Amino acid sequence: MSKQSIRHVYGACLTELGRKYPQLMVLDADLKESTQSIQFERVFPDRYIECGIAEQNMLCVAAGLALVGKIPVVHSFAAFIAMRACEQVRTSIAYPGLNVKIVGTHAGVTAGSAGTTHHALEDIAIMRAMAGMTVFVPGDARELEQVIAAAFVINGPVYIRLGAIDYEDVYRDSDQFISGRATLLRPGNDVTIMTTGHLMHAGVVAADILKDQHGISARVLQMASIKPLDHAAIVAAVRETAGIVTVEDHNILGGLGGAVCEAACAAGGARVERIGVKDGFCGVGSCAFLLQQQKVTVDSIVLAVLDICCQKRG
Repeated sequence: MSKQSIRHVYGACLTELGRKYPQLMVLDADLKESTQSIQFERVFPDRYIECGIAEQNMLCVAAGLALVGKIPVVHSFAAFIAMRACEQVRTSIAYPGLNVKIVGTHAGVTAGSAGTTHHALEDIAIMRAMAGMTVFVPGDARELEQVIAAAFVINGPVYIRLGAIDYEDVYRDSDQFISGRATLLRPGNDVTIMTTGHLMHAGVVAADILKDQHGISARVLQMASIKPLDHAAIVAAVRETAGIVTVEDHNILGGLGGAVCEAACAAGGARVERIGVKDGFCGVGSCAFLLQQQKVTVDSIVLAVLDICCQKRG
């Protein structure tokens, strides 16, 4: 598998969409090189607005543009979008259901050495709790391209979560992102691994290890569509496998794990092991170091699956 900078792929996709949608406008909060909205600015400078370090104001500007028929796409670090400008996202965009696309980069602990203030471990929970907000978390470059295209078909607010690291290519030619649907990456009937974002790669690697070394058939579902969520896929996992392991670069409370637990409970209940940040803050270090420290790893996925399977076998 190869790696690609998800932000650079995003910048190229955004620029292509600018050619397709003449009403598309891009806003950034003094982070255009970090978010790669700079690629759009170079091609369409008259449709780019630099809002400066004023995320709350940027969201209000986007709301105004949407009200006059534009399609604004706003950019900043996920921590700033979801928390510093949370009220503006909710009241100025989600509440009136405006057609604004919100892109949060450097999500999870991918900001690494920037430290706790720049980590976004709460943004999925915040955004999916807002009425009318769609939440997408792509896991590689190909899935991102499909997510961006799907976001622009939706006439309403969409939050797209990206990291600041290179993402492993996982999607095959046959894989297709559909809003509200999980993507089946590996079939299996023993246990289900559900991933989101860049940890999609860890999920498929763990499934391959489980099959090769332990003879365990692990179903892997990439849940890039957090909201709407694929309830049917979760119900099937509850009924057809021994348990579910969720994997995310986010607090285990309120993110993918929380959403899956809600759906699994409604389906009659199942064992769900949540792998993610254990309701705490992370320190300073590379993304890989911090995920290792939090035990968000391939080994942790394998161990969680083995534990579920051992319990089933008594």
